[in-house]
Amino acid sequence: MNYSFPKLIESMAGGEGLALATIVEAEGSTPQVPGASAIFSAAGLVAGTVGGGLLEARVEAIAGEALRDGKARLVSFRLDADPADIEGAICGGSARVLIDPGVGGERAVFERALDGFRKRRPGFLASLIVPGQGDFVSVERRFLGVGSASAPRTETLSLAADTFAGVGPDILAAALVDGRPRLVKSEGRLIFLESVRPLPRLIIAGAGHVGRAVARLGSLLDWSVTVIDDRPEFANADNVPEADEIIVGDIGESVRRIEDSTENYFVIVTRGHQKDAEALRAAIGRPAAYVGMIGSKRKIEIMHCEFLESGWTTAEAWARVHAPIGVEIGSKTVEEIAVSIAAELVLVRSKRKESGRP
Repeated sequence: MNYSFPKLIESMAGGEGLALATIVEAEGSTPQVPGASAIFSAAGLVAGTVGGGLLEARVEAIAGEALRDGKARLVSFRLDADPADIEGAICGGSARVLIDPGVGGERAVFERALDGFRKRRPGFLASLIVPGQGDFVSVERRFLGVGSASAPRTETLSLAADTFAGVGPDILAAALVDGRPRLVKSEGRLIFLESVRPLPRLIIAGAGHVGRAVARLGSLLDWSVTVIDDRPEFANADNVPEADEIIVGDIGESVRRIEDSTENYFVIVTRGHQKDAEALRAAIGRPAAYVGMIGSKRKIEIMHCEFLESGWTTAEAWARVHAPIGVEIGSKTVEEIAVSIAAELVLVRSKRKESGRP
C-alpha cells in the first residue's frame, strides 16, 4: 500500500470520488515524512500511507467526513499515544495533514504532472492552501514545468515564483535538486511544493524473454522503460506492452544514440555474446547510474580481456559494470532472473538516493 509518488499521481489522474491526504509538515518523531500521501474512497484506504496505525485510522475517519461534506481540512495531530494503548505508536511528534476531497476536479493538473514523469519533463505540483474557519481550508493545485532537471530555465523558475506568490526561485531550484517537499508560508496562505522529477530511464538492450520480463518489473518499479532490439518481431508493443519507448535498429548504434544522463540504467540482455558486446561497447564508460550485462562468469571474463586488450575500455570503467548481472538468488527461470536484475536495480537506486543523488 506504500505507493510511490508517481503511482499516487496516476491514481489521482484516473480516479473519482477520492480524497487525498498528505502530510505537509512534521516535527519530532513521526511514522512518515512530509510528502507521504494516502488516497481514500468512501470505502476506506485505496493506496499509499500516512504512517499506518492510529494516525492513519484518524485520517481515514476525517477523509470519510470530507468526502461526505466536500470540504477540505488541514488537521494537526499529536502523536503521543497512551502507553496503555497497545495499538498506538508512541512517536512523540506532531504532523499536519491536508485532507482534500476535491481532487476529482483537478484531474487535468495531475495528468500534466504524470506526463512530466513519463516524458522526462520536470516541474512542480503546488497545493495552494488558504485557511478558513477551524480546520477547514480551500485548496487549489497547479503544475508548472521548468525545462530540465539538470539546468532549469532561470526565467521559468522566476515565472513559477510569481505564479506561486512568495516562493522564491531559490526555493524552487533547491526543491528541484533534492526532491524534498516543502511547506512555504506566504501572505496568509500555505504553499506545499512537491517536485515532479522525471523517472530514471531503464534502457534494456534485448527484447527477448528476459528483456520482456525486466521491462514489466521496471515499469512496476517506477522506471521509464526503453527497449532496444534489431528484430521487429520482438521489438513491438504486443511483445513488450510495458515499454514507454521501443527502438528497432542496430543494437550497438541504438544504445550509442541514447542521450547521456546520470539517471540512465542500462540492462544488456541480448540474444548472444556478439550483440551483448556491441551494446556494452556503446554503454561502458558513459555517464550512467548503472550498466549491467547478463552472462556466465566465463563469458564475462572472456569479454573483459577482449575489451581491455582492444582498448575499448579501461579497468576502472569495467569495474563499474555489473556482470554477471543481478543479485545472487539462485535464479534459474526467466522470471527469477528478471527478479534478480530488478533487485539489483532497486538496490543501486536506493543507494543513490541515500547519498543525495537522483
